[in-house]
Amino acid sequence: MSEVRPRSESADRGRRPAPRQERAIRTRDQILLAAGELFAERGYRATSVTEVARRARLTKGAVYFHFPSKERLAVALAEEHHARWSTMVGAAQERGLSPMETVEAMLEEACVAFQSDQMTQAVCRLQLERPRLDWLPTPYLHWTTLLTSLLTVASAAGELRPGVDPEAAARCLVAAFFGTQRVSDALTGREDLPHRWRETRDLLFPALCV
Repeated sequence: MSEVRPRSESADRGRRPAPRQERAIRTRDQILLAAGELFAERGYRATSVTEVARRARLTKGAVYFHFPSKERLAVALAEEHHARWSTMVGAAQERGLSPMETVEAMLEEACVAFQSDQMTQAVCRLQLERPRLDWLPTPYLHWTTLLTSLLTVASAAGELRPGVDPEAAARCLVAAFFGTQRVSDALTGREDLPHRWRETRDLLFPALCV
């Protein structure tokens, strides 16, 4: 049997981001956080790159180094938002949750995010402005695709009622969730969103699940 040698420190360093890369990642995240706060508070048109730089405590040039335009910054926020939910599905599966439990956990976490996470609130506000920002990614399609995939697996596992179409069920869940959060936002600033979503969930899930 050949000898197993420990990896050298230089080999380990080769697998980690270089310090300059780490700084660049932190700076990019800092810019996205500042932009998310401002877009959530003021909307896209009322926010300038200068204000994003000031909120991030960076120079305007540093912002433009990472994002060549305010438009690109808004698109990056939307992309980060979508990536978050795919990551959450992977984490739920690692916890051993079933497909339907994963759907339920994802929507519960979305309630919390819409209540308290400014990046999520920013993307929601950008979507409301989308008629004038038609270069943004089309909203809801990512959610529908993600839920369709989960519900298809749930159907194969015998968790869905016979005859329930996973894609149609995904469209209904997306419409129900985003409609619920929009009404909650208009009436209570999303303060009652978890309660409203539980009401909606308790009506919908028995119609879907065995």
